[in-house]
Amino acid sequence: MESHRGLERAVTVQINVLTGKHLRGSRSESCLSFIRAEFNGRVLGDSQTLDVAVDRDAVYNLTCSFECSELTHTLDHLAHQPVILTLIEDSPEEKEQKTAVLGQAVVDLLPLLKGQRRFSSSVLLHAVPGSPVDASLNEDSEKATLDVSVSVQEPLLSDIQISESNMLMVTVETAYSVPDIWDPASTPPSSYVAALQIPLSAAKEQILLFSNGRVKMGGERESVPRPKKWPVGHLLVPGAEVMEGQFIETEPTDMSHGDLMDIEDTDFRADAECNRKRVSWDTVRRCFIDAGGLACLSRRIAECRLWPVEIMRCPQTRQTDAGKNHKEKQAEDEISFHGVVYMDLAPLLYPGVRRIHGTYRIHPFHECELLTKAQRTHSVLMEMSRAPASHGSTRPSSSVDTSKASQVFENKRENRDAFKKGKPDQSDSRADTNVQVNAKGQMCADSRSYIVIEIALDKPLVPKRPPGELAKRLMPQRAERAVHHYHSQIASVTAQVLDQYQQLFGAAFVLGRRPLDPALREERKARLLGELNSSGTYFAFKEQMKYSVVRIVREKMMRTDAFKDPEELQAFLSQLYVYLVDEMHVALNKTLSVDSQDKHREPGLSFSQLKLLAKEAELNNDYKQAAQYYQECAVRDDSEPSHWFDYGVFHMLTADHIKAEECFQRAVSIDQKHTSSLLMCGVLSEMNGCYEDAETFFESATCAEPDSVVAWTLFGLFCQSQEKSFQAEMAFLEANKQLRSVPKNKPESTAEHQTEPGEKNHQTDKTSQTPAGKTEETDIDVKTVNEVDNRDCKEEEAAGVSPSSVKTTIYTEAVRFLLKNYALQMAQRALAQELLSPDRGSNSSYHLALAQLQMLRGEHNSAEESLREALTDNLQNPDVWALWGHLNYMREDYSQAKSCYERTTSLDAADTHSVHLRLGSIYLQDREYKKAKGTFQKACRSSPSCLTWLGLGTAYYRLDELKEAEDALTKASALNSRNAEVYGFLTLVYLRAGRKPEAEQSYNYAVKMNLQKELLLQEIHDLQARAGFEKPFF
Repeated sequence: MESHRGLERAVTVQINVLTGKHLRGSRSESCLSFIRAEFNGRVLGDSQTLDVAVDRDAVYNLTCSFECSELTHTLDHLAHQPVILTLIEDSPEEKEQKTAVLGQAVVDLLPLLKGQRRFSSSVLLHAVPGSPVDASLNEDSEKATLDVSVSVQEPLLSDIQISESNMLMVTVETAYSVPDIWDPASTPPSSYVAALQIPLSAAKEQILLFSNGRVKMGGERESVPRPKKWPVGHLLVPGAEVMEGQFIETEPTDMSHGDLMDIEDTDFRADAECNRKRVSWDTVRRCFIDAGGLACLSRRIAECRLWPVEIMRCPQTRQTDAGKNHKEKQAEDEISFHGVVYMDLAPLLYPGVRRIHGTYRIHPFHECELLTKAQRTHSVLMEMSRAPASHGSTRPSSSVDTSKASQVFENKRENRDAFKKGKPDQSDSRADTNVQVNAKGQMCADSRSYIVIEIALDKPLVPKRPPGELAKRLMPQRAERAVHHYHSQIASVTAQVLDQYQQLFGAAFVLGRRPLDPALREERKARLLGELNSSGTYFAFKEQMKYSVVRIVREKMMRTDAFKDPEELQAFLSQLYVYLVDEMHVALNKTLSVDSQDKHREPGLSFSQLKLLAKEAELNNDYKQAAQYYQECAVRDDSEPSHWFDYGVFHMLTADHIKAEECFQRAVSIDQKHTSSLLMCGVLSEMNGCYEDAETFFESATCAEPDSVVAWTLFGLFCQSQEKSFQAEMAFLEANKQLRSVPKNKPESTAEHQTEPGEKNHQTDKTSQTPAGKTEETDIDVKTVNEVDNRDCKEEEAAGVSPSSVKTTIYTEAVRFLLKNYALQMAQRALAQELLSPDRGSNSSYHLALAQLQMLRGEHNSAEESLREALTDNLQNPDVWALWGHLNYMREDYSQAKSCYERTTSLDAADTHSVHLRLGSIYLQDREYKKAKGTFQKACRSSPSCLTWLGLGTAYYRLDELKEAEDALTKASALNSRNAEVYGFLTLVYLRAGRKPEAEQSYNYAVKMNLQKELLLQEIHDLQARAGFEKPFF
């Protein structure tokens, strides 16, 4: 294929050096000089020698070129090597003509790899220290520059090749805490080398060599930001080795990649990076990788995520004495201080990740460890040292070579060749060498040496799903909302026009009035239009309608591009006009219907009160009443996504997943960043087998709220189920990162998720359930537990441990969200991961969540066992006691439920609304009216609702406190005028007080609201008979 073939034929790259500005030589009046162009170790050409005055530009007009092909100067050479321009001064006055290098400039050829055919730049000329150019810089004169242009006759890469290829940049920064024996003043001097191997194509591997590391003494930190250097820096004068626009920036202390990331390593790193010896490279190597190379790189990372980077120290001396003994030859042949770091490149396979930057421990090199960890059979440094000596001739050189590092491997080859002439290779000597290498490499491990490396890509290996996909999937909902918005604007404008009409002519609609004759109607119409135009109101109406029409065009008609054909534009405008007129009539029929009359509405409850009433209805298994409350919230404000989300959660409770999905998608269509709705859409899409949609929703949730622990955890669970291991790993790592960033004092409570457990599978009336039999094996002895726990509680308080403080994990957070929203399948998977997690929370939190899941599934016996396990780990957890109370309440074991609820209230749980309601009802049932009164008073203070005031009113009535009972019941009726039991007890209060008219009215309301409680009805009838009524009135 085209993207895998690379360069099909050689392409000529032409370099034109046009002029030099502000050049100075050894002579004060003029500069006799020429320009030499070099690339990839070869001289491309010299310009003519010019003698130009120092105040004039030197017009060199040097034109040279080289062939870019797959054989000589490859695309990878263009990526990591610049064109070197050297300014050379000629001295013809000397007896022997001499030349001197004045300075160098570099030209980056990267734009050619981006698809450009021509570019020009003015490059800075960097002076050789001590040269006349350097002296002029010290005098604050203008900087010397060269004007250069680069061109090719055709692009080096096609658009497809550019889109499918990538640029990888490896930056080796600094190795810290190196062995003390590494000394910058050592004799002979040494070079420090780092190397790794990268696939450039499907068939070609490239060794990246960083050979100019130099030892620095400790005492201060490395400066930031500091520039990155070309990998051929030893060929360049100081300053020219800097790669323009590339800097090593300050990194956060909690880098997410590499080793030494624990808190206990922070002090060690701070000391090493300030006070200890280090080896500095600060060198970046760019690699051009084609589509085949990217596929190979991704496959290799997927097969083995650890990538070796080898490090060694090499002496920079030439020793060719053939008379040395065998051991001396072996010492020369070894790779000194051979170490290796294992970089985890798996994050490069995370969606959207383009960069990893971390600290990595330096380990002693062992071939067996290399095979085990990195699945490599040989060392790249050993391969380079064993390569033929002719291979070294391809190493770049230039007119200025500031390092002897290029001689290192040639020296070692010569020594090895000389040794082989005398004696063949033997396995024993190789074993001895390994021992020596291991001994020296172990020094790096003993010193806890580590190195900072960065790997960056222009484009991620795995692209992230674009956010626009979600908008496309939700286009139908957005179209409906666009039409609805247009209707609302029509209604608004209509109301304003009607107000203007009534100001001019009086009431518009009067019952019994005869219709206007046509002439008068036209007169009024003309006058109204004139008034609207003269006052500017008509223009304001147009502006008001403009946005809604634009939304119709974009979201309903799905037209976003400009029209190029006038006929097509006219056809579209005609279609749009017809549609807008039709929808206007629909809106007007709704707004100006003669039959519609405003109905008197009693003051409505707040949304929070409505939702509290809905939760109480769910608590009593009255799902029809709960649905009405949720519907009222959605109808009163259908543009609020939280109302639709709560309605969707209600449908999850009733297992109506189709309606639940509709509600969640409606919430997302209103607000595409409503994270909870996005997550539930993803959960339901996965349940329905729509995995692509589920991935879109989960990814969108992480984009909408990047710091959400739950969003990243659910995304990871989904990717794990789809066997996308790297995406799952990325999501879990991000979730843990966000969890660690949460303030430690932020309360982590699960009480709010336990207000209505177990209701889903218990929709039958409690009177029809068979009470669970009590046995010594299943019943909890609360008194015994209290006695045992009093001592534990005192010990915990003395130790300063909060009874309710529980370690949380990402899976715990996910389970809370899923159980709260009744997503039981994924909740079970999250619990399984929590059980397998090495840093799992306490047993109490796990078994508590497991018990909740089992109760929602109706597995009461299993839930009881889980609660026992939870109490074994933490007897002071109020959420466990609350859930056990709910379990016993549903089993109609009210005695045990009362004990558990009392324990919960004594521990001061975070959310006790359901506990107070049920405990108060048990007190009423057991005729402990004073306790019931106190419990409901607490509930009314913390979260007042119809049921709390009803319970308090009932307790007051049973205590014969009729005035207080009437007040409480009146407040209950104000919060919910449709509760028949409230009017039933009001009837009793009025009958006891002798207020027959109010009693009759209350009774009628109770019957109208279909009062079902037989005992309450019988009590009313008995009191009516004692009060002297012949028969119950209705």
